[in-house]
Amino acid sequence: MSQVAPAPRRSPVAAFFVGLWDVANFTRKLVLNLIFFGLLFLVFIFFIIAAGSGGVKPLMERTTFVLAPEGRLVEQFTADPATRALAKALGDKSAEEVQLRDLLRAIEAAQKDEKIERMLLRVDQLQPTGYASLREVAAALAKFRASGKQIVAFGENLSQTQYLLAAQADEVYLDPMGSLMLEGLGRYRQYYREGLQDKLGVDVHLFKVGEYKSAAEPYVLDAASKEAKEADLYWMNDVWQRLLADIAKVRKTTPEALAAGIDTLPEGIAAAGGDLAKYALQQKLVDGLKTQEEVEDLLIERGVADEDSDTGFRAIGLTGYLTQLDAKINPLDKRPQVAVVVAEGEITDGDQPAGRVGGLSTSALLREARDDDDVKAVVLRVDSPGGGVYASEQIRREVAALKKAGKPVVVSMGDLAASGGYWISMNADRIYADPSTITGSIGIFGMIPTVPRTLEKIGVRTDGVGTTRFAGAFDITRPLDPAVGQVIQSVIDKGYADFTGKVADARKKSVEEIDAVARGRVWSGAQAKERGLVDELAGLDAALADAARRAKLGEAGKYRVRYIEKMSSPFSQFMGGFAGSRIGAAWLKDSDFARALLARSLPEMEAQLRFVEEAVNDRQGAPVKTLAYCFCGF
Repeated sequence: MSQVAPAPRRSPVAAFFVGLWDVANFTRKLVLNLIFFGLLFLVFIFFIIAAGSGGVKPLMERTTFVLAPEGRLVEQFTADPATRALAKALGDKSAEEVQLRDLLRAIEAAQKDEKIERMLLRVDQLQPTGYASLREVAAALAKFRASGKQIVAFGENLSQTQYLLAAQADEVYLDPMGSLMLEGLGRYRQYYREGLQDKLGVDVHLFKVGEYKSAAEPYVLDAASKEAKEADLYWMNDVWQRLLADIAKVRKTTPEALAAGIDTLPEGIAAAGGDLAKYALQQKLVDGLKTQEEVEDLLIERGVADEDSDTGFRAIGLTGYLTQLDAKINPLDKRPQVAVVVAEGEITDGDQPAGRVGGLSTSALLREARDDDDVKAVVLRVDSPGGGVYASEQIRREVAALKKAGKPVVVSMGDLAASGGYWISMNADRIYADPSTITGSIGIFGMIPTVPRTLEKIGVRTDGVGTTRFAGAFDITRPLDPAVGQVIQSVIDKGYADFTGKVADARKKSVEEIDAVARGRVWSGAQAKERGLVDELAGLDAALADAARRAKLGEAGKYRVRYIEKMSSPFSQFMGGFAGSRIGAAWLKDSDFARALLARSLPEMEAQLRFVEEAVNDRQGAPVKTLAYCFCGF
């Protein structure tokens, strides 16, 4: 019987490489299988979500609309849908935002919706925002109330910005242990001159035009200049008096009475035994003191009891109601369009994400509106303190190109449209602003820090040679040559001349007339209109109607409004939908992976001075970068 010959024995070297190949092959198959099953799992989850959603449930009769916005009131979300949904799923309140447009359309729709009986207004979680946006929301609430539908407001601890909205209600209730206090407007900043120059040895060289251009004063002064205080107090008093008048009108009192309550605050609170809620009731700022449970019992009595509801009465919240409204949108709507492009945040060079204005990215959105035959007019919604001059000019040119193409452009200013924010606005066919909008600040500045004294403190010095007088002259490790300062100031002067000249041309005024109201000075919207910088005092709706009228589109129902924004990626949209579902939220709630992903993607809290720091560090080869920026607002 023949025997099978044994396989030849491999050499150690061959065995090593064969084994290595086997390991690599196994790893390849493992990775591919993991990717395959991972995708299969995501598809499975997607179908579960789709099956579980079951469409939008119809709204029932006699429903109470619970309007309880949480987070910052913004023109445009600063994070993508996935990030927002993840934050919500994980209970992270720091990045919560509410779009002004969503708030307004929900209130307007609820006003006309026969199934909405009344509104419960909760504004405790609405973070501080500008008064122009708040006044638009207040106006929408006033229309809701004027339609005959009741608004009941309840708060535990209300700031004066939140109270402006709560005051619009038919009945305002405060928790007996809560607080409400009007305190006035203030604007205080930190000043770094002594710390930078005396302690650290950093010499900051500021170049500007306009005695009121105070953006970089913290770097070069120990306190606010007399001119800055004068200008700030002027526009703040205007905004404050308007706030008092708005509250007094709905609370059936006078601005003088409200102001007197602030002036006598220590005595009044002492007389109330230190009880802030009782003091608010005595000042007639609220109609009664009730707990949340008592308010809910009141709404159960007036509405329809619902044991399945968290509130105990038949209700729908803001998110749920927006879902109802979105389900009614016709994606095949072929009506002519009025496009809205949002310019919110600092104006910087290049391509920027939502919540910031990029010279390239915002210009691209305006160009998209210009090239789209369905877009007949454009509203540029501006909420910006300004930024780089060149980026602002890029956007202004696109506005001019839209007009040249025969498409009307109307600007609607939000809370803030100052300096570079005004630069991108000035060429519009019409400029709308709220009386409490902060605008103006027509001025230019540049700033260069030098650190030779700082380096000397640690024994480091700079020395060398150059072929010309100005070779290496802009090196911050060297002292600034006075001749270099002269060059920079000439550039700043030219930038200011460009700014005022363009404004004069756009506003059909002389350069002298514009210079008289420029010089870096900030104005309220009402003050700006008096000085010819703004055409009309009204909100976004008026701007949209004006744009449609200029494009001859007819009444509101004959055209549609479309926001032109940067599209989210398909993955972001999927993750947003997944995280926003009940299953996704439950899965992500305790997920370490989700928390790590969220931590990487959430926008960081940014200080105002970050903008100047970036501008100083990133001049893109230019010897000096001219800035049109305003550190204004509250």
